[in-house]
Amino acid sequence: MARASATAEDTLSSELIRAAGVKVTRGRVRVLDALRAARQPLSHAEMEALPAGAGDAAIDRVTLYRVLDSLVACGLALKAVDTRGVFRFSAAGAQRQHAKHVHFRCTGCGGVFCLKAEPPPPPRLPRGFRLQQVEFDLRGLCAGCGALAS
Repeated sequence: MARASATAEDTLSSELIRAAGVKVTRGRVRVLDALRAARQPLSHAEMEALPAGAGDAAIDRVTLYRVLDSLVACGLALKAVDTRGVFRFSAAGAQRQHAKHVHFRCTGCGGVFCLKAEPPPPPRLPRGFRLQQVEFDLRGLCAGCGALAS
């Protein structure tokens, strides 16, 4: 007999979590599902405000922090700070890497938007230096804040 709904064990997010070598839990699946569905990186507060799924209880604040940190640690989520100093989270790409692109950080609302533009190549480093990470951010007003400023 077929099941009426998906469980934590049979979703794409659960498969990604399992492949990352982390225990599959309902909380991790729900949070990764939300990050994968989001159109822009989400703050902890925005994640807390998301409605619980049918039959699911809300995830408490501390558990949400732990779940987000575990998803970042295993490479399934990315954590970046916005212009207001708030951490925002997004799902990592298929190869567990955030595809090379530019972020636009709104100085009005603090939003972080992924742009379909490749950042410039990193500069040539002096001998002995090893590059570990490159972030390329543009800062200004998003369309919503720009319209309010006009």
